[in-house]
Amino acid sequence: MSQNRNLHKAKSNKKDEFYTQLSDIENELRHYRDHFQGKVVYCNCDDPTVSNFYRYFQLNFEFLGLKRLITTCYKSKQADMFSQHDTEQAIGVEYAGGEPQVFQLKGDGDFRSSECIELLKQADIVVTNPPFSLFREYVPQLVEYDKKFIIIGDKNAITYKEIFPLIKAGKLWVGYKTMSGGLYMDVPDHYVEEIKANYGKGSYKIFDGTLKMFARAMWYTNLWHKRRNEELILYKKYTPEEYPHYDNYDAIEVSKTKEIPYDYAGAMGVPISFLDKHNPDQFEIVGMDRPLMTELTGRVSRFWLNGKEMYARIVIRNMSPQ
Repeated sequence: MSQNRNLHKAKSNKKDEFYTQLSDIENELRHYRDHFQGKVVYCNCDDPTVSNFYRYFQLNFEFLGLKRLITTCYKSKQADMFSQHDTEQAIGVEYAGGEPQVFQLKGDGDFRSSECIELLKQADIVVTNPPFSLFREYVPQLVEYDKKFIIIGDKNAITYKEIFPLIKAGKLWVGYKTMSGGLYMDVPDHYVEEIKANYGKGSYKIFDGTLKMFARAMWYTNLWHKRRNEELILYKKYTPEEYPHYDNYDAIEVSKTKEIPYDYAGAMGVPISFLDKHNPDQFEIVGMDRPLMTELTGRVSRFWLNGKEMYARIVIRNMSPQ
C-alpha cells in the first residue's frame, strides 16, 4: 500500500491514536518560542500519560515562560503516572510548575464537549495532534473561539472546503517545517500487530525496536514564524510557449513553484506545495481549482490542459509583477 494512503485507511477505520514524536515537536516549536511567554497553552487531544506535547511543555515550562499548561483527551485507559485514578474516567491535567494537578472530567473528554470548550476559552494557544478524522470540525472550532494554534493535520486537508477558505483568508498557513516528506508517528502497542498485518512495509519503519507509522502529515498554524514572509526569488520570464493556458479556465499553468514568472500579472495555477513558499505580501491567493470551476460552470471539475485533467491547483496572482 502506498505511503500516501496508510493514514487515510486508518481514518476510515476511525483509528486516530497516532502520537507525535518528541523530536518532531521540538524541531517545530523552537521557531515559536517568543509566542509562549506568559501564555496559557491547551493540549486538548492529549493523554498526559503518553503525550509528547504534554511532556515538551512540562519540561520547558520555565524556559518558555508559560503561565499555565492544560491537557485533556478523549477517555482512554489512562494509567502509569496517574494510576491512582479511575482509568475509565476521562481526566485532565493542569500544570503551573510544581506538581501536576489532575482533575476528572464529567464527560468523555471530547474536544467538542461543553467542559472542554470552557477550558478552550481560557487558553491563548492550542498545540496538539488532533484526530485526522475530525480535522474538518476541529479547526473551525479554533477559529470560532479566536485561538492561536500550532497543530498537525493531513496534507490533503489543504483541499477541504472547511480549511482552504481559511488559508485563502490568511487565517491559517503552513508551519515552519516544509510540506515535503511527512512525519513518522508513534502508535499504541495494541495497533502494532494489526499494522504489520494490514499495511505494506513502506507504510512504517522500525526504529530502535519501535514501530513508527508514516503519515502524510504537516504542521498548520496561525502564528507568525520567520518563513511566513520570506520573499520568493523569481527568475523566469513569461512566454506563452512555456506557460500555456488551461483549456477550461483563464489562467496559465506553472508546474513548479520555483518557476513562477516574475513578469506575469494574470492568474496562475500552481501546485498545492506552493503554500510552502506563500508570502502574503508577494502573492494573492485567488482560489482552488474545483471551487472556482464549480462557481464558473456549476460543475465540479479540475483544470484541463491539452485535453488532460491536471492535479489539484491553487490559483494565485503576483501582487507586484516586474
